[in-house]
Amino acid sequence: MRDRLLASALTATVAFASLAMPAGAQQPTFTVQPPASPVPTASPIPVPGLASPPPSILPAIPKVAPGYAAPANASLPNGDLVGVQQQPFVGIKLEDAITMALQRNTNLAVDESNLRISNYQIVAAKGAYDVQFELQPQYQHEVQPAESPFATGPNGLPVTQISTGATGGFTGRTPFGTQYSLTGTMMATNNDTVYNSYNPYYQTAIALNLTQPLLRGTGGGDPTKRQLILATQQAEEEQATILTDASQTITNVADTYWDLVSAWRNVGIQEEGLRNAAAQAASTRRQAQRGVTAPIDVVQSETQINVFQDNIFSALNQVQSLQNQLKSEILANPADPLWTANLVPTSAVLDLPPEPTVDGLIMSALKNRPEIAQLRAQRLAANANLAYFKNQTLPQIDLNAGVTTNGFAGIPQNLGGTPLFETLTDETTSLNSLINAYNATATPGNQIPTVISNFGSTPAYQTGRYGQAWTNALDFRFPTYTLSLTIHFPIQNRTAKADLGIAQEQARQIAVQELTLLQRVRAEATNAIQSLREARYRLASATAARIAAQQVLASEQRLYNAGTSTTFLVLQRQITLANTEGQELSAQTDLNKAVAQINQVAGTNFAAYNIDVETLGGKTLNGVSPTTDVLPLPADAQASPPPARR
Repeated sequence: MRDRLLASALTATVAFASLAMPAGAQQPTFTVQPPASPVPTASPIPVPGLASPPPSILPAIPKVAPGYAAPANASLPNGDLVGVQQQPFVGIKLEDAITMALQRNTNLAVDESNLRISNYQIVAAKGAYDVQFELQPQYQHEVQPAESPFATGPNGLPVTQISTGATGGFTGRTPFGTQYSLTGTMMATNNDTVYNSYNPYYQTAIALNLTQPLLRGTGGGDPTKRQLILATQQAEEEQATILTDASQTITNVADTYWDLVSAWRNVGIQEEGLRNAAAQAASTRRQAQRGVTAPIDVVQSETQINVFQDNIFSALNQVQSLQNQLKSEILANPADPLWTANLVPTSAVLDLPPEPTVDGLIMSALKNRPEIAQLRAQRLAANANLAYFKNQTLPQIDLNAGVTTNGFAGIPQNLGGTPLFETLTDETTSLNSLINAYNATATPGNQIPTVISNFGSTPAYQTGRYGQAWTNALDFRFPTYTLSLTIHFPIQNRTAKADLGIAQEQARQIAVQELTLLQRVRAEATNAIQSLREARYRLASATAARIAAQQVLASEQRLYNAGTSTTFLVLQRQITLANTEGQELSAQTDLNKAVAQINQVAGTNFAAYNIDVETLGGKTLNGVSPTTDVLPLPADAQASPPPARR
């Protein structure tokens, strides 16, 4: 039996012997010449009922890199990872990695800045309802020429008028579209015109004016209200964008983290294979020295050592690549000392959740996914635009109402000494003389009343200064009331109609996006559940295959020790075990990713990792400080991670 197995193994080891030449052996060189004529091919033997296969075609091959050969006696490179301290390993938890990524993600920083801008835009929109106060003090000094005897200064000189006062008031608008203004005016005037009844005199006024849209500009057509709605919805959309990017960040970090777990454990698998191959080579070398096995078996075993050594370097390269990827996701400063840390994941595998139903996963997504909230905000903004532009197609009819109460007071002037009033007094005296003469002869029923001279007499409530003027204004002695309508309607109104058409199309686009999102959520839900189920199947199958491979290898090694097996078969069992361990590791990694994908599809990423969405971008999340929680591993954990087990 042994002889038969040895005979079959000798043939199979030829390929291995050609790959591993003894140290110092001359590398063969090959010169490939183009064939002078097509290579003859054997005619196929005709088989009844079967078509003849097509003839083989061997194209001409040119000379490629003549003398090309690998460098002889090349030394092995350093096995350390580049750019990191090899010891100690620095452990990092998945929760800490996610926290650091959320704190230092540049996209999230931009999203948060956009959210702050949106909040400022809300404040700016509300500012349209702020009450505006305006105060305008004024002073005027004016000299007017003496244009007539009735508009002249003392002794016929020019008229000098000095006015001082102020106008102030409040203006604003209400959420109902009403525009209002409440103003007060006061003015003191000194005028030396000869015929002034008051000097100085004081004028005051209190005015209230209201403008209320009746058609265009009411309800959803109020431009201020529309801007406030749009700003509010923009802030909600920015908040949803933050949550969307944060959720994707969580998933990306989790995927990289579990890939790094897999990469480190793959190093352990390859090192375990290397140790097994080295042990087998040592055993084979001892048996070859005793003449029990052929010397070529030693070459075959050493070849397997080189294969596993190559696998270790490939696995370390993957570790380095994934470490850099994870650091890029969680670090923002290129001078951060963690760049030189040799990171090792320390989180255990995720707890396997029960498999959700498609409908349950879709309902969770509709309730929790930030994309849903983002689209909802876009829908509300589209509805606000639609209501506004529909209102703009209506005629503009504004009701204007106002009431003004004026006040007046002054210091009365004695006009009796002026030439005009002296002339009027003389004429009044002469007229009364004629009346008295007539009345002396007229009967009592026909008598004419005399003219009473009352020049310069004014009401008592007009005598005074600012106080009396304000009193008169508050008593409504001199009121003014106004009421009017402003009607404006452009012929054809094409601008408003075009804007309405645009708003309607935008609303239709939102409806299409809603349907597309629902379809995408359903597809993602089914794919996520299928990936979870497949990963579970693969893990169970791979675990069983790994257990079987361990048992087969142990059995093959016992047979080899008993002399009933070959080095080739033992090495094959070692390769099979390493492959099954890798398949199990890959299945476990895919299962962890599938769980993370389920959380992202369901919108439960934040709850799964205890992330408080209100503190996104803050200094700490849930009290976790990654600078203190990322610590060196204990001394007993400095070795390479063991192979995957579940």
